[in-house]
Amino acid sequence: MAAPTNTVVSATNVGVREDLENVIYRVAAEETPFTSNIGKVKVKNRYHEWQTETLASPDATNAALEGDDAGTLGAANAPTRVGNRTQIFTKSGVVSGTAEAVDTAGRASELARQKLLKGKEIVRDMEARFIGNYASVAEDGATTGKSAGALAWITTADSRGSGGSDGGFSAGVVAAATNGTQRTFTEALLKAVLATAFSNGAKFSQAYMGATHKQQFSAFTGIADIRADAPGKKLATIIGGADVYVSDFGNLTLIPHAYGLTRDCLLIDPEMWAVGTLRPLFTQALAKSGDNEKFQMIAEKLLVCRNQLGGGVVADLT
Repeated sequence: MAAPTNTVVSATNVGVREDLENVIYRVAAEETPFTSNIGKVKVKNRYHEWQTETLASPDATNAALEGDDAGTLGAANAPTRVGNRTQIFTKSGVVSGTAEAVDTAGRASELARQKLLKGKEIVRDMEARFIGNYASVAEDGATTGKSAGALAWITTADSRGSGGSDGGFSAGVVAAATNGTQRTFTEALLKAVLATAFSNGAKFSQAYMGATHKQQFSAFTGIADIRADAPGKKLATIIGGADVYVSDFGNLTLIPHAYGLTRDCLLIDPEMWAVGTLRPLFTQALAKSGDNEKFQMIAEKLLVCRNQLGGGVVADLT
């Protein structure tokens, strides 16, 4: 039955206030696990250098005659000098005077909201660069300077698909690795990389991978726990996401990465990696040119690979 004639209904009533929540809901991958877990160092130039070294291979035939002279003196153990270049990360924004003055839902200040979001975006940009397979680039006035990423540094403890090849440091430049034919992620590939690393003295404790490879990794037989204890007669809880892999050479913490890795599983000793900072993240107001507020965020950083033996990769995964 219809409403009586002249009944005031909400659909036609003038002056009904909007029902808008005073919250803005955001769903985005905001974590930066790689750069959060590794070290931090201060750098003083756009090209930052450090030194690496190793030991000679063990010599089981090392023996001398009693009372003999030293003879030929051993060669000096010379370090290797390597380096990376800083990258200037930047974000900017502009908000009109009116947009800042009006009453808005979910934020007290539109300018503050834009700065917050741009700040989250710029740290994600740094994370994606530093964990990825990117070469270092020297700025020349037309080409921007860029930092090499972790996957580009690794040349020893790696497993690559057919046609893939190492990048690595040479003559002041870190080259990106060449992608090979993609293949299925298997425990055998992982174990081969771990064995190579162990033979060279590396101790990996963290493994980073995308969502698909995290699910594949969780099915490996070396997973530490797939069930949680339950008291009394209750059924045990099945844990779908494995967090620790027990290898022949120590435990690996599994860390899924939402946006930085799509075809590679990166293994690291976090003590062998660091973020180098020439200029920390800061925000500056830009010159006014009208009825608006402009701002720019800047950070100048690079990735320090203290020794490429401290990283491994199972590359070219489907």
